[in-house]
Order: sequence, then structure tokens, then C-alpha cells
Amino acid sequence: MLGDTPYSETEVRKLDDMIGRINAHELAFVVHLGDIGTSALSQACSDAWLEARARQFASIRHPFVLLPGDNEWSDCAKHGLDLQRRLAAWQKLFCRKVAGVERQPGHCENARWHADGMTFIGLNVPGGGSPDLADARMAATLEWLDESLSLAEERRARRIFVFLHADPRFERVGRGDAYARLRAVLATHAAWFAGKLVLVHGDTHVHRDDEPLPGLRRIQPWGSPFVSWMRVAPNGALQVDAGL
Repeated sequence: MLGDTPYSETEVRKLDDMIGRINAHELAFVVHLGDIGTSALSQACSDAWLEARARQFASIRHPFVLLPGDNEWSDCAKHGLDLQRRLAAWQKLFCRKVAGVERQPGHCENARWHADGMTFIGLNVPGGGSPDLADARMAATLEWLDESLSLAEERRARRIFVFLHADPRFERVGRGDAYARLRAVLATHAAWFAGKLVLVHGDTHVHRDDEPLPGLRRIQPWGSPFVSWMRVAPNGALQVDAGL
């Protein structure tokens, strides 16, 4: 898994090298947590940059799932761009069929799959505390999370990974907090699944491996200016790519 890269042409070249290292391993899948460029008009808010990243990610030989970050769509409002059109442009390029991956009808950026007795859930939750988090799309995202966790329970999954872009800001308390609802949902499920739930997110670019809520393990990979990836073993052990 990786996230929050590439943010420059230098990082694009480093990512090419890293993909070579990723391809040298036998992996069940690869997940990018979103923000595949800055929110500049010349980068992630442009079709040309997204298309270039689609070509680059196509060189990954493993099943690949990309989640949207705020830089690809919700932050593009600062340039006067329509958020839904930017999300639609992302969906057109990256909602590709991947073997074994199920996508939410009408919201194809939300996904789930199962492997090695575990359940994996991908959600569209952009960073930056976007006001769009309160819309009908976010309600559908949380419905997908609830449905996917119910399926994981039916399958008696031994571990459940939830992937999203945003740092939910577990340390933040106050009014106007865009992630309060998400944190409440995660707290409820973490208590229910008692140590089996793992949240993997990007957004703040700093590696973490901690327990922000009782029963919830949180993993965050490095992001720009570092170009790195993490490998998670079936037992939960982490291996960080050395090529930062």
C-alpha cells in the first residue's frame, strides 16, 4: 500500500522505480490511498495528469485498487471547477474492473474484496475536511461500510482492513469537525470487532502504526516528499520499503 504521491516529476520517476520493486514481490493486491498529485491545475485537477497516472499504474502487475483523495476532486473547487465533474473524470479512468473486487453501484470508487480469510474495504473519504463529506455521497459511503462489515462478520473474517484517504483526526474535538461522524462509526465497529479492525489512511504523509481508538489499529504509510510503500503480511506485520 502507498499514498500521497507523486507530487512532482521527480516523484513520478521515483514511483516508476518503486513500481519495479513492487512488481518483484508476489502480492495479493496493491492499494493506493489517494492524492496522486497536488491539487494544482497542472496536476491532479487536470485530465492530463490523471491520464498519465493511469498509464503509470497500469505497469503494476498485481491487482490494483486506487482510492480518490481530496486533491483529485474535492479540492478542485478552489479553481472554480465542478466537484462532481472532477470525480466523474476520476471514475472514468480508475473504476476499472479488478478480479475479485466488488464496487458499490452508483459510487464505483467504493470497493470491497476478500482474500486469505480477510475482508478489505475501500472508501471515498477525501482529506482536508471537505464540506462535501456531509452530502448524500458520504451517506452512501457509510452505508457501504456498514454493509461490508456485516458481510465480513458473516464470513467470519479474521481481520478487516478499511482503506480511505482522509486522516480522521482522532485527536480533534470540536464543532464543525467533518470527521466526527466517521470516527463515531469506527469507534462502534472497533468495539464490536474487538481487535480485528484495521484502518489504513493517508492524507498527513507521516508513517503511523498505533491504536487511536480502543480495538482499532491505525496504519498510515509515508507520503510526499517520500515515495515509499508498505507491505502488510497476513499476520499484520509491516514491512516498509527502504527506497524513501
